[in-house]
Amino acid sequence: MSNLYTLDHGALLMSPKRMFPSTPLVKLGNKHFKIFSEYLSRFGSIPDLLELDHLTVSGDVTFGKGVSLKGTVIIIANHGDRIDIPAGSILENKIVSGNLRIMDH
Repeated sequence: MSNLYTLDHGALLMSPKRMFPSTPLVKLGNKHFKIFSEYLSRFGSIPDLLELDHLTVSGDVTFGKGVSLKGTVIIIANHGDRIDIPAGSILENKIVSGNLRIMDH
């Protein structure tokens, strides 16, 4: 479950740790995030969203475990390219575009 919410007697409530009373605006591209099973496969774990205001993702993008998104984050993979956000990354007020593949060796 996202850390944006807490569960209280069966009701979802905005986390008291969130500085803003509203939920972040999240826009995900249709092609790679449309089918639920494909959507799930793009996340090593649910990112930390407590300090996120706006997220836009377009193209072939995956997120490693323990990623934290803060402020406004825009990630755009060029057509035919892929962006892998590495595990443990903290993206705060960032634009990531083009291609990015970081692999363990």
